[in-house]
Amino acid sequence: MSKPILPTPEARECVRLDAWLWAARFFKTRALAKKAIEAGKVEVDTHAGKPSSPLRAGEMLTIRRGEERFEVLVLGLSAQRGPAPVAQALYRETEASRAAREAEREKRRMEATGYRAPLTKPDKRARRLIQALGDIDAS
Repeated sequence: MSKPILPTPEARECVRLDAWLWAARFFKTRALAKKAIEAGKVEVDTHAGKPSSPLRAGEMLTIRRGEERFEVLVLGLSAQRGPAPVAQALYRETEASRAAREAEREKRRMEATGYRAPLTKPDKRARRLIQALGDIDAS
């Protein structure tokens, strides 16, 4: 009988990329993490990742989720989802990434303050005025 093949120490020190993104709470489910990776929204050290690719501590990830963009350094590995403080200990976001996200958030907030949605739907008279103004703008 042959000996069982044991994984190398480096193989034990890695975890699937989609499982880590789920455990670090970037995505609600592992399936969403897999879709994001396949759509090219996750890069590992400036290369496109695959859901099953091994992730190791010390690698840099770029994650695009909606309008947000995260640049994080992997500090720890976990394939199990735990509480938020434990998940936040798995990575460290770069200062440039944090500042850019805050600037984008502030920009969206400032843009939203200039527009106020009407409280009710327009009535018949208001719809006719809107249509009339639309015709003026077209000419």
